[in-house]
Formats: sequence, structure tokens, C-alpha cells
Amino acid sequence: MGKVRIVTDSTGDIPREIREQYDIRMVPLKVHFGDEMYMDAVTIEPAQFYDKLTKSEKLPTTSQPSPLDFTEVYKQLLAEPDTEIISIHLSAALSGTYQSAVLAKSMVEEEDTSNEGRVSIVNSRSASYGFGQMVVLAAQLAEQGKSKDEILAMIARFQQERKLYFLLDTLDFLQKGGRIGKASAVLGTLLNIKPILSIDEEGEVHAVDKVRGQKKAMARVVDMFKKDFEGRQIHIAAGYATERGALEELIGLMREQFDVASVEYTTIGSVIGTHTGPGVIALFVTPVNEG
Repeated sequence: MGKVRIVTDSTGDIPREIREQYDIRMVPLKVHFGDEMYMDAVTIEPAQFYDKLTKSEKLPTTSQPSPLDFTEVYKQLLAEPDTEIISIHLSAALSGTYQSAVLAKSMVEEEDTSNEGRVSIVNSRSASYGFGQMVVLAAQLAEQGKSKDEILAMIARFQQERKLYFLLDTLDFLQKGGRIGKASAVLGTLLNIKPILSIDEEGEVHAVDKVRGQKKAMARVVDMFKKDFEGRQIHIAAGYATERGALEELIGLMREQFDVASVEYTTIGSVIGTHTGPGVIALFVTPVNEG
């Protein structure tokens, strides 16, 4: 049986030490502040990004990797004998990154027909650690010697079971990015409205609710998780941008309502942070399955 290697992109927001531990190859997206270009999680780290974001009058822009960025990585890995690749990426509904990976797969297969069938591209239909978790789990299974088909089956199960919510501190960054009207942003600020976002089964971001006040918004998030996980043991992955205080409060509320087996933390990176702002916190929840 050959070895399975895992590839992803920077929007999975996987902590560097975990990427290195499991030898996960990461292809970065790019962030542009005017004429300045940075590679997400390579030449700009979250703390530096959020500092620049809060000082910038104009919202930065982001861009996807090119197919050539992926082919370079794929060729390096496929040069190893009996190696297969699973490449897992940001929701295709949110970015062209997945399509770049698909094109790269075609390019390496056309260049060398012995590569046919050795690369599988996965549309995570998620964002941030909502699919970063999936990538890490895939890498752990690969390390255990699981086959590509076994790992892909696990990914499909994970996609069905995971639930996530992003709680935004302000509507300002959505407004700057053209996602909502300016009047709505002003109204939200005046009324202390906290938007709650999620990602649907097709991988599209949608507003689940807008709640007045942080505490009510947190309570609403907990209630929504109860619809899916009440009475079940859960694992929590928790994401934040700059401040962990509010996130710890939300995790405390979750512990009051659920049997929480474990909690892990990640920092929401620059590409996702461009649209959510520095006050975002997020919970990515999966059930603990027996057997």
C-alpha cells in the first residue's frame, strides 16, 4: 500500500505546529493591501494582519493560488514512489482555490499519464477550521497507514456531521466588503447588533441571525448547537482573531450544556479575517463517535 499525502490551502487556519507535525503541505492564498502583497500564513501572520486591517482605510483584497502553485507541490509529492494525494480546499462557493487545484490535477496527469488517479481534490464546502479540522484528521489517518479511499470516506462523514457558527463583533467589515448596505452597518452599530453566520451544505455563507448584544448572541449560538448535539459528547474547535476573552466565555456556556470531550484553539487567518474583522469568534463542533 502506498503513502497518502495531504495538501490544503491557508484558509484552513491550521496552526503551523500541527501542519509541521503531520507534514501537511499548505498552498497560501494572497492578501493585498494596496500595492503590498502578502502570502497568507507565510509572509503575514494573523497578529500583523489584524494590526494592518484596523489601521487601513480601505479593505484589503484576497486572491487564490494559481494552478501552477498547486502543480509544483503535486509534482514534488508524486515524485515519491507509491504516493497518492488528497488535496482539501476552501469551499468552491467562496473561492476559485478549489478550481485551481482541479486544473493542477489535470495538468500533472496530462504531463505524465502515470499520475492518473493519484490525486483526489476535495471541495470542503466549509471555511477556516471548519475544514482545517478535516485536513488534520485526514493527515492523522494517513499517518496511521489508512488508504486514500478510507480517508475520503471519513471526510464525507465529517462533512455531514460538522456544525459551525461565526459570531461577528461588528457589521463594518461585511459592509466594507460590499456584503451589506452602509445603512445596515450603521444601524447595527447603533443597536449593538451581533450577526451570527454559518455555512450551509452547499458551502455558501449565510446569516443565521442578528441578535442585540454579545451575551444574547452567545446564548443563541449555544441553543442552535443544542438542536444538533443535545445529549451527545462533542469536540470543540475554537477560532478567534485577536481576543480570546469572549471566546472563553462562549466555551464556558457550551460546557454548561454539553459533555465536552476536548477543546482546541486556532487563530482565524488573514483571508477569512478580511471579511469578518478582528472581533470574530467561531466554534466548529463535531460529535465524538463511538467505535
